[in-house]
Amino acid sequence: MAGPGQPAAPGQVILLNGASSSGKTSIAIELQEVMDRPWFHLPVDAFNSMRARRQTAALGEPALADVLARTRAGFHRAVAGMAWAGNDVIADLVLSEEWRLRDCLAVLDGLDVIFVGVRCSAAELARREQARGDRSPGLAAGQQAQVHRPGDYDLECDTTATSARDCALAIRDYVARGPAPRAFGRLRALSARPARPAPAGGRPAPPPP
Repeated sequence: MAGPGQPAAPGQVILLNGASSSGKTSIAIELQEVMDRPWFHLPVDAFNSMRARRQTAALGEPALADVLARTRAGFHRAVAGMAWAGNDVIADLVLSEEWRLRDCLAVLDGLDVIFVGVRCSAAELARREQARGDRSPGLAAGQQAQVHRPGDYDLECDTTATSARDCALAIRDYVARGPAPRAFGRLRALSARPARPAPAGGRPAPPPP
């Protein structure tokens, strides 16, 4: 075991991505119960709650957008920092903006990231939003298209009819299989492909196969 000042082997990261109210936090809590070693749960909502509320509420656009972007970028780096220090991390987030996936691919490069898509039907999301009472109606449904783009995951869970416990057990079993090609590696390779020039007078050419 590495002591103070000694380098530790990097921890693993389980990244749970899904719309608001899709069940990510419930899965993370169950994962902490079923995994065979200690894992930290870092929810993005906890980072959002750290901001001073009165001053944040007084911000207008684009100042609020800048604060939110810095919060999200800082969260990605906090996850990476914990893992590089040797901690195993379960992080749940909503990749509702295209830049966030690119940022995670860059910041978490060199770490073993298990990328999990957490899906849920629109009807069930709406029911959960109404039951929670702390989310804008329709927020989750509006996030779905961007959140799961491009949709390449190591595994997916659908919480519409599957319990958080069963989702956690499926993730635990996947992690227990050991090293494997990961979705983050494929996504990095895809993002590194050069764009093809558009044909003269025509629409942009599709990316190479």
